[in-house]
Amino acid sequence: MKFFVTVLGLLMVLEGLPYFAFPEKMQALMRQIEEMNPDYLRLVGLVSTLIGLVICYIAQRTDIFS
Repeated sequence: MKFFVTVLGLLMVLEGLPYFAFPEKMQALMRQIEEMNPDYLRLVGLVSTLIGLVICYIAQRTDIFS
């Protein structure tokens, strides 16, 4: 559980950094995202999720990151 909470905290730090460092650029990006086709956004989300799962699997099953 400690590891999960640590990872969750790190995720929040990484998610918050662009908004802190480049607020104007993030607002412009949000406006662009708002105009995108929902199907494209769904595809990007699916691909990102699958890549993340593959990275987690590789990290757990190999000694690459040890």
